[in-house]
Amino acid sequence: MKNGLIKSIWVIPPIVLFFLFSCASTQQKQVESGDAEFYNSLGTASAEIGQYDKAMTYFNKAIEVNPRNAGYYNNRGNVYSRNKDQYDQAISDFNKALEINPNLADAYSNRGIVYAERGQYDKAMTDFNKALEINPRFAMAYNNRGLAYMEKGQYDQAIVDFNKALQINPMLALAYGNRGRAYYFKKEYDKSWDDVKKVQALGYQIPAEFLDDLRKASGRQN
Repeated sequence: MKNGLIKSIWVIPPIVLFFLFSCASTQQKQVESGDAEFYNSLGTASAEIGQYDKAMTYFNKAIEVNPRNAGYYNNRGNVYSRNKDQYDQAISDFNKALEINPNLADAYSNRGIVYAERGQYDKAMTDFNKALEINPRFAMAYNNRGLAYMEKGQYDQAIVDFNKALQINPMLALAYGNRGRAYYFKKEYDKSWDDVKKVQALGYQIPAEFLDDLRKASGRQN
């Protein structure tokens, strides 16, 4: 998508999930679940440095050891979702995560991102809504829903969602940048520039192509 939905990944609390699924099990089951968490941690660390093949191997191992942990499927789904040719596998993993834990807001949000990447904005919106119903403080879900609104040309609704994301997390540079784009599409260029400066003040860069478009449209350099 041209506006680049951002994934909310590696934020599942797997230790909590581990206790939920293994506290009533035998000592051997606890050891096995511990091994699964070890593999999940390796997968997360590998993904964070861009080693996605390694991450996939580790998440596969975690699921093999403990196939009832929703977080592991969610994390593997995020690795699949980085390749548009593997969107079906990503959705399958998010579905499995939600089958195990229907209240896993991250899985709804991440599945929504894949739907949005496919241009299935209504399905994406349904998932973002569900994520926010479960967790009303989920700033990234507001950001992602705002992007879906923006893709549909509903800029006012998008700005409402970006505002909400920033109320929850005032340091979320992505939301400032995306709100700046929404103002640009509304031809409110001064407000767009304000958000550009907020992104830059937080230490992030704005894509050069967008800056060029904003300069031409606004008649300003900064």
